Amino acid sequence: MDTMQTGRFLASLRREKHLTQEQLGEKLGVTNKTISRWETGSYLPGVDMLQLLSKEFDVSIGELLAGERLTKENYREKTDAALSEVLRQENFTIKERYAYWEGKWKREHKLFRISFPAAAVILLAAGMWFQNQWLLMLAAPAGLLGHMIINNRKMAYIERHTFEE
Repeated sequence: MDTMQTGRFLASLRREKHLTQEQLGEKLGVTNKTISRWETGSYLPGVDMLQLLSKEFDVSIGELLAGERLTKENYREKTDAALSEVLRQENFTIKERYAYWEGKWKREHKLFRISFPAAAVILLAAGMWFQNQWLLMLAAPAGLLGHMIINNRKMAYIERHTFEE
């Protein structure tokens, strides 16, 4: 992976959108100096910025890292090579990777995260409304089981992504 090529690609994408470095920086919440450093290849954008840049310019993260638009034929080869190189050079600690993947899981699974607690609250409310002790007795285990399932799935996701090579 060539950081200079990635930088030139970012600069060309920015120009295609008729944006100045300052305007792009404002959209991403970084300074124009940061944009300049990316474009000159001084350093690469972080993972979170790669996602934002990918959306802003309607290209894949693999294309950003490869520093070019990719065809279907060479997409996998180029993105795998670029990603492997980035991972070898990355300076993220395990804690930082864990935090990143945990945040990503939480954003992607909002509905799933509220479904089990909501079911427990509904059982509790129904038990109180109908004065049914069985519904009341099911509310706590349902909430606990839901919490355990959610936490287990979250941890499996985070660990798989944090420690994969």
